[in-house]
Amino acid sequence: MQLTGSEIVIECLKEQGVDTVFGYPGGTILNIYDALYKHSKEINHILTSHEQGAAHAADGYARATGKVGVCMATSGPGATNLVTGIATAYMDSIPLVAITANVALPLLGRDTFQEVDIAGVTMPITKYSFIVKDVEKLADTIRRAFKIAQSGRPGPVLVDITKDVTANTTEYTPKVPEKIEPVSSTIREKDLIKASQLIKDSKKPYIFVGGGVIASGADRELAEFVKKVHAPVTDTLMGKGGFDGTDPLYTGMLGMHGTKTSNHGVTECDLLIAIGVRFSDRVTGNTKKFARNAKILHIDIDAAEINKNVPVTASIVGDVKEVLNRLIPMTDQQNHDEWLAHIEEYTKKYPMTYAHGALTGPAIVEEIYKVTEGDAIITTDVGQHQMWAGQYYRYTSPRTFISSGGLGTMGYGLGAAIGAQIGRPDKKVFNIAGDGCFRMNLNEVATASRYQIPLVQVVINNHVLGMVRQWQTLFYGKRYSSTVLNDSVDFVKVSEGLGAEAYRVTTLEELRDALEKAKAAKGPVVLDCIIDCDDKVFPMAGPGAPIEECFDAQDIESGRVTFD
Repeated sequence: MQLTGSEIVIECLKEQGVDTVFGYPGGTILNIYDALYKHSKEINHILTSHEQGAAHAADGYARATGKVGVCMATSGPGATNLVTGIATAYMDSIPLVAITANVALPLLGRDTFQEVDIAGVTMPITKYSFIVKDVEKLADTIRRAFKIAQSGRPGPVLVDITKDVTANTTEYTPKVPEKIEPVSSTIREKDLIKASQLIKDSKKPYIFVGGGVIASGADRELAEFVKKVHAPVTDTLMGKGGFDGTDPLYTGMLGMHGTKTSNHGVTECDLLIAIGVRFSDRVTGNTKKFARNAKILHIDIDAAEINKNVPVTASIVGDVKEVLNRLIPMTDQQNHDEWLAHIEEYTKKYPMTYAHGALTGPAIVEEIYKVTEGDAIITTDVGQHQMWAGQYYRYTSPRTFISSGGLGTMGYGLGAAIGAQIGRPDKKVFNIAGDGCFRMNLNEVATASRYQIPLVQVVINNHVLGMVRQWQTLFYGKRYSSTVLNDSVDFVKVSEGLGAEAYRVTTLEELRDALEKAKAAKGPVVLDCIIDCDDKVFPMAGPGAPIEECFDAQDIESGRVTFD
């Protein structure tokens, strides 16, 4: 059948099972939006308040559902406003397809109004960037984009379409999408044998879980593997929910703000089994001293990650689920009671503590955990609140913690919460943000209000850029350069003006009451929670320090740790 390019875009989205698109229209993409209007019963379009919000919403939708997120924007500034969201998805390996429209082919390269080479701009932050200049190539390009986004290590793909292509016609033939097969051809028998031998020889193994476990859907296989290896488990921020955070073998997060138990345990272990991780600097600290007593077994889908940041003893390249399914039968049941007892002593010696009774970041997160009974999706922005959400909420299943890990994007959380709530209407979504992050994209409260999306926005408001201030306090002689936000902005009034319910919270009692109201609400609710400007995230390992040198408030108060 003969269709216009715009109609082909919509038909290809339907082919791929896309039910929701996040975006913002403009001149060059009007033909696509006109076609979308005619299919509004099949594809739900969410008009965000800003294109960056659309990219973050598509990202949050993808993380919450495991499906490809889709966002759209017009040319020029519309397209460039997607860039931060695309980069966020790229750093965290999130499958996303961004569709933009550009000026007509004869106008390319002439500095035409709202012309930008968005394919060139996004080349370093996508798995692939296309520009479509021929309508006959459009359908196959979109199909390729979805396949690339999902294949191997997932990631974002950009499809830029010139305006004339959206209007031109060609023959369209529907196709069933190709099945995405897990990467297994790279899994070598000799690597599996070496891995099983390392596990057998180990007396003090530790299992380190990253986002690759969630991307692969390997949480059940991981649980079985952990039981066989009989080892303690730690994770990255991106790995949360990959292993049950209430399991006795779980010891908390690893790294700069990881638990002392995990940081000391990994430093002492003789085998670190790293599954779906990339050994970020925030995890390893001083790489020369990271897990220096251990042999390292690295399991990852991306061969480029092997030996990139940390040298390893052995590796298995392939889809995590496929690898574990082959490795589990080759692994004899281990017993490490003595080692686990030693780790348990660390847990007793170094519990995660904070000052109870007052309204603090940890207290807020724990109250959210109690009110939700651990059954919610938590999204976050970036900073102190992000770490508290990682430390004090216990995630028992994958795709329930959504955060910008690699890029550290302030303003990410609210858009992501919108996408997650739309993708998972069966779950209540709470976005935890700091006041610095919230003010960056608080316009998306209007989006949540427009569609009556029942998310809860919790602002942990200390009137400063909290994490930056923490560094300034500890490492910059308390010189608070441009980090104080003690202005007259009233988040409750602003949120109400944008159509949401809003409450100011100053005590734990007020918090409990507000959370119950928010949980029951049918539309968006914003809680402005006021905490002290000098609340800090502990434990903490200083920049460039070995992770076992992490310290907390008691270490500072006792003089065991000092700062110049």
